[in-house]
Amino acid sequence: MNKISTKLAVCFFIVVLVMESSLMYYLHQSMIHTRVEEEFSLLLANGKNHRDVLNEHYSDTTIKHIILMEKNENREVMITKSTGDIVGSSDKSYMLQEEYQQLLRDLGNEEDKIVVSDWRNSPYIVSAHPYQVKENQSGYVLMFQSTNSINQMVDNMNMHFIIAGITSFIVLFIVYALLSKILTRPLIHMKEATEKLSKGDFKVSLTTLGKDELGELSNSIHKLANDLERLKNERNEFLASIAHELSTPLTYLIGYSKVAMRKGLSEEEREHYLEIIAEESNRMKDLVKNLLDLARMDETSFTVSKEYFWASPFLQDLCKLVVPSYEIKNIKLNLVCKNDFQIYADSIRLEQIVLNLLDNALKYSNENSEVTLEAYKQGDQAVISVIDTGIGIPLEEMEFIFENLYRVEKSRSREYGGSGIGLAVVKELVEAHGGTIEVQSKLGEGSTFRVTI
Repeated sequence: MNKISTKLAVCFFIVVLVMESSLMYYLHQSMIHTRVEEEFSLLLANGKNHRDVLNEHYSDTTIKHIILMEKNENREVMITKSTGDIVGSSDKSYMLQEEYQQLLRDLGNEEDKIVVSDWRNSPYIVSAHPYQVKENQSGYVLMFQSTNSINQMVDNMNMHFIIAGITSFIVLFIVYALLSKILTRPLIHMKEATEKLSKGDFKVSLTTLGKDELGELSNSIHKLANDLERLKNERNEFLASIAHELSTPLTYLIGYSKVAMRKGLSEEEREHYLEIIAEESNRMKDLVKNLLDLARMDETSFTVSKEYFWASPFLQDLCKLVVPSYEIKNIKLNLVCKNDFQIYADSIRLEQIVLNLLDNALKYSNENSEVTLEAYKQGDQAVISVIDTGIGIPLEEMEFIFENLYRVEKSRSREYGGSGIGLAVVKELVEAHGGTIEVQSKLGEGSTFRVTI
């Protein structure tokens, strides 16, 4: 019972068996009841006709005609007086007289009636029809219908129902085979595909199954395989990048620290080497900070504590922090905040958002260019934009830039120094505020990142 095809077959079999048995039983009983009622009605009708003839033309000749008409192997007739004496009978062996003596004594009805209806256990069904010619001349016409025809009909019906039951079982197994082919085999292939995915093999191939649930599941597995393969490649690339980013400052730290410890160096040379060591240390610190942010983002551990604060002094302080880095690269940083207003947000998290966007603009902007930090009020929300005139973002990569570890211009990542973490952190923090982030970019002309909180 571990296979879904077996479970489906068993459930389908039980449901069909119960439904078919109930319907067949109802149909079987209904047909038998209808057939027996027809025999009862026919027997009563014949007996009534004979009774009416006796009432109108009672004579020995009439009695003989009635007996002659009913003299056959399936039906018998017996005419008696009210005292029980037999006037005439089609049964010359007198078997009926002996068998139904008690019945003749008990007749007391004044209307047509079926007096023996047990067709299963009795050789005859019997109807009684009272007649009266004169006050002192009355009796009964007794009709005897053999139950052989009814029992034979029931036997034939039982045989047909058995054939129908066997046929339904055959159809059931055919349906099971079709279900196995149409439903379970694709599921087995999907199971095999997911097992391959769990082992790191993302080259899965599943047949197209249409637009039903199985088709949607197949497409989802394909998409999952492609996403996992892309994530694996990005992870490997990211780890290689991190290894390179860490190895470079570590090499500088070790090399220049040894140089700085040499004897005979002038103070100016030693200070120069110490500045290099400090610069590489800060670079490592920033990289480790971004890695920690990424780990927190994966753990969904960002917390936001909102409060009101003024936009202009907040943004001015941020600009003071990054201006030295911009001046080193000869990039002008402009702050545009014409009307001061209050922002309702987590100031620490918003600082992280803006600094990441400014750092991103710095990395991907050319020397002697400009970056603009703009802020204004829009209804109840604050809009903060970072506008650069850098390398821009290709249109086909716009939808991926906020994903973990994704970097534009991978071939130039060493030159720009991106790790593919900053924008993913920004998006997560903006969404934690209940805000949105949008990007507009044109390749070679620059980008605009707009945060609405």
